[in-house]
Amino acid sequence: MNAESAVGRDPLTQAVIGAAFEVANIMGRGFLEVVYRKALTHELRSRGVPVREEVEFKIDYKGASVGRYVADMIVADGLIVEIKAVDAIVSAHVGQTLNYLRASGLNTGLILNFGSSRLGFKRVTL
Repeated sequence: MNAESAVGRDPLTQAVIGAAFEVANIMGRGFLEVVYRKALTHELRSRGVPVREEVEFKIDYKGASVGRYVADMIVADGLIVEIKAVDAIVSAHVGQTLNYLRASGLNTGLILNFGSSRLGFKRVTL
């Protein structure tokens, strides 16, 4: 199954991508990631979709705290969303999202890139 068909079958991912297109169409390129995160949070909440921003996950090893990750957003307690404003989504972004998924116990992530000429997105699963 390719990414596009997987996205088409996941209503939550579809809803987030639709909201992201609205943000991209109105705001265009050139802002920092935090601006797009706040705009997308506003757009999703206005559509009745629950969102948590900058969610921290602590990494423990045998009772010792050995690190932490901060995900940009968790949507509807089931989807990690990472916001980028770069030329293109690269493998390092996918790796980062996979780390967040492992740390959170969630199975699905979505990378949104507002930095290219059109909105880029990639669905990532464990």
